[in-house]
Amino acid sequence: MPIRSANAVWEGDLAHGHGTMRTATASFEGPYTFASRFQEGKGVNPEELIGAAHAGCFSMALSHGLAQGGHTPRRVSTTAKVHLDKGDAGFRITTIELNCEADVPGISGEEFQKAAEDARVNCPVAQALKGVEIKLQAVLK
Repeated sequence: MPIRSANAVWEGDLAHGHGTMRTATASFEGPYTFASRFQEGKGVNPEELIGAAHAGCFSMALSHGLAQGGHTPRRVSTTAKVHLDKGDAGFRITTIELNCEADVPGISGEEFQKAAEDARVNCPVAQALKGVEIKLQAVLK
């Protein structure tokens, strides 16, 4: 299996510095700052990238599980909301909310929910994030 990589450079102190994150394939590159991470400033942040990775992984895992069960989906769309909270020990990602809508012909609601729950627990990104609460709302269209 391939090994994936990304790079980040930070210059300066936390509050006034700035940086750039990029994937090795150069398909993504974006600036980040204290404001883009901890406030509402312009730029990207690590939590958005984790959210994108998790939403993509979950959608693929759910599509695979549905197809393995004989129900190839027309479309699976997932949004991930990543919660970065400050506690006594500092900042940490505490919760990720996955909101999924799927168009899957011929499947029952019960079968769909079972497949969605399996993907929530077993997609590779979820496995890497075992210390984070992962909530799921999955809607069959």
